[in-house]
Amino acid sequence: MENLENLETIEDRYQKIKKIGEGTYGKVFQAKDLKTDQIVALKKVKNDYEEIGDEGIPSTALREISCLKALDHPNVVKLVDVVYIMKKNKLYLVFEYIDYDLKAYQKKIGKIPEQTVKSYMHQILKGIEHCHSRRIFHRDLKPQNILVNNKGDIKIADFGLGKIFGIPLNTITHEVETLWYRAPEILLGDKLYSLPVDVWSIGCIFAELIIGHPLFHGDSEIDQIFKIFQFFGTPKSSKLEGTYNLKYWSNLFPRFKSQKDEILKPIIETDPQAADLLVKLIDIEPAKRISVSQALKHPYFDNIQSPLNSQIFNF
Repeated sequence: MENLENLETIEDRYQKIKKIGEGTYGKVFQAKDLKTDQIVALKKVKNDYEEIGDEGIPSTALREISCLKALDHPNVVKLVDVVYIMKKNKLYLVFEYIDYDLKAYQKKIGKIPEQTVKSYMHQILKGIEHCHSRRIFHRDLKPQNILVNNKGDIKIADFGLGKIFGIPLNTITHEVETLWYRAPEILLGDKLYSLPVDVWSIGCIFAELIIGHPLFHGDSEIDQIFKIFQFFGTPKSSKLEGTYNLKYWSNLFPRFKSQKDEILKPIIETDPQAADLLVKLIDIEPAKRISVSQALKHPYFDNIQSPLNSQIFNF
């Protein structure tokens, strides 16, 4: 890590305006760059000494920096700068400032129009397609990590759990809300999961944008997997195509019958193509899930509109 500026404090360069978020890995502020007058998002990285990497920097920050430096796409948030205050051992990541995350935006406006959902989904898939083509998968996709600006542009953010293929890493955050978007193979203990985990999360986000609430909202890991089984029906065995070893599988799991048709009926009646894409994104068997590239070619996107044509923004 290189300290490009000899700053005594972060306030020598950035004027904090307000706190806009706080997560597992640090606080995020809206701030003004005193050198350029640009409004930015300033992420103060938490010093968790259990997560310190070889360079004395938290491993989550190192992963995020490594991933973002390898990515350059309109639908991935831009890392503007990395500032290390050597005297105080403080690390800050500086990002382009985006108005809302999807969770906050949906809470603000209520039901999102169908064409806007379509535009958002197309952009999310394009951003993740770029990530996957660069051998990176996100592993923590959820509405809070999908940003949207006042032009309707989507930016994928928070790569603290991002992983570059070939680097062994088993850590998964245990925040309850993250559970709602976590693929069943992770919940069941498969250590060799891969790109389909992002596809599952995108499917869960898609469902939430349509119905207005999480599709699977368990309050623990076991409750989450049971919610998934209630939707699909409990699999007959642990031999799910695309998995290796489901460490937490039990033959004593309750035998739920599928409620999928009943739950999806309103979506099927309103937009059959949306329902078809959704079930392809959240297939319980990872090997059968559609890829992001295949999803982008789905007929659901045949009549896509630009975001400004699909929704009036008044942030």
